[in-house]
Amino acid sequence: MDAFQIIGPVMIGPSSSHTAGAVRIGRLARAILGEVPCRAEILLHGSFARTYRGHGTDRALVAGLLGFNVADERVREALELAPRQGLEVSFSEKDLGDVHPNSVQLNLKGKERAVQVLASSLGGGQVVIKKIDAFTVEMNCELPTLVAAYPDRPGVIATVTALLAGAGVNIAGMRVSRQAAGQEALMVVETDQPVPPGLVAAMRSLPIIERVICIDPV
Repeated sequence: MDAFQIIGPVMIGPSSSHTAGAVRIGRLARAILGEVPCRAEILLHGSFARTYRGHGTDRALVAGLLGFNVADERVREALELAPRQGLEVSFSEKDLGDVHPNSVQLNLKGKERAVQVLASSLGGGQVVIKKIDAFTVEMNCELPTLVAAYPDRPGVIATVTALLAGAGVNIAGMRVSRQAAGQEALMVVETDQPVPPGLVAAMRSLPIIERVICIDPV
């Protein structure tokens, strides 16, 4: 960790872990949902649970869900702005098990979809997404990131990597999580270059791919 990571980003609020990281978690959870959330059940763990009101973690998480960035002055007013923007929010404390003390589970619902995201704030504004629904992942979205859901079948990964190679997009990292052999799977691909919209559309057109989202660095 370098000096800039220790200091953290320019932000609204007292703590990079509890504020800047929380905003990023909210923004990433919104991106994973793939639409504007209308309902958010937020379960806070450990240090987040003990201090979320005093440190503004509640406001920061909601600000991220509303699409605000870390330095946005509206972060302070996020709880008041949420209902005006059609977002219903609830907070509760929960032991999420063997995870980082600054962890949170967000159960989000939009008009079309629902998703469950488990994430941790590591300090200096850095975060990691640990789970998406039932799938274990390790993604920080500091690089362009593709997330694809599909039934586990031979050749799916090869098809996706061939599409990326054909578009001149280099894979920086990949992780595949599945419920069991031949069942639902989730592929997370980090890339060195931005993913062209046409490539995302090509992936969505594949019959084997159930859903794909592309998350830009936040």
